[in-house]
Amino acid sequence: MYNCAQTICAAFGREDLLEAMKSCGGGRAPEGTCGALYGAMQVAPERAEELKTAFCAATGATQCNQLKGEHRVPCQTCVRTAAELLIANLGAK
Repeated sequence: MYNCAQTICAAFGREDLLEAMKSCGGGRAPEGTCGALYGAMQVAPERAEELKTAFCAATGATQCNQLKGEHRVPCQTCVRTAAELLIANLGAK
């Protein structure tokens, strides 16, 4: 079973990132970033800042502890949001 970061990478054909993303779920991505967002940023590093800004606008935060705590955003919503934003940004290349 994949964590949130791995799920995003696998969904976008980046199996080469799966091992590196293994430790990035559950709030363990760098700086406590949401794993789903972090995975999306690794899939499209050239769009990382755009993804981060759009994700924050959609969910209220970019850090896992804030998303789960004060914003009460479930992981499934984070994964869906990151995937939708990644699709939109990949199309904007």
